[in-house]
Amino acid sequence: MAKRSVSAVLTILECMFDYKRVSLREQLPTRQRRIHELQQRVQRMQGAAVSRTLESLPGLSGVIQLKTGEVYAVDSPSLATALVAGPSQAGEWVAFVGVPDLGLEAAAQFGIDLDRTVVVPRPGELWLSVTAGLLDVAAVVVVKPPVPVSAQQAERLKSRLRIKDATLVCCGEWPRCDATLTIAESSWIGLGRGHGRLTARRVVVSVRQSGGPVRHIPLWLPDVDQCIAERDHEMLPLAEAQAG
Repeated sequence: MAKRSVSAVLTILECMFDYKRVSLREQLPTRQRRIHELQQRVQRMQGAAVSRTLESLPGLSGVIQLKTGEVYAVDSPSLATALVAGPSQAGEWVAFVGVPDLGLEAAAQFGIDLDRTVVVPRPGELWLSVTAGLLDVAAVVVVKPPVPVSAQQAERLKSRLRIKDATLVCCGEWPRCDATLTIAESSWIGLGRGHGRLTARRVVVSVRQSGGPVRHIPLWLPDVDQCIAERDHEMLPLAEAQAG
């Protein structure tokens, strides 16, 4: 039963690659984009052990640079979504596994191309197999494991990441991950006493990478223009609501 379920997911993905309707944006550089897609698909299916740095949103370039073959642990769904928005805008396929509360409209506002996004909201006990299967077609997979991940599971998936030229972003803890990103401080602005609406979010992201000191980076996540950007340490004199 488990094998049939995973096979069904992969069959759907194959159909999405081969028969997906071409959007208006894709019609201009259709030939170049298709060649690039096919080259990367062949690399993944053949298991070419390569590593590359993925694109990132301009506001996150000083926070972290995602690399294929690596695993990143985050404690915030919005931060995970922002991290994969860069590769998505650059034309990569991305996937979300075990994130049933993912808001597609919010993801699109962060810049994720929904035409190149695969969502498996409730994989249940098959989460590991589904995640491993998606690495054949997606450059970045966001996963929220329903149970603690063992060191053996983590190492097995890490080997597959290296082979398939893909990146994993885990919502939660992950054994021996390459970097951990957490929201150390968070506050919303725009909400007054009983009136107004939330317009922007100020955060401080703590980044811990292997062998390096912890860095603390102030960000807008997002700013009033719904963009993600680094900010200075000065606080604006606006009403704000503390976020947990």
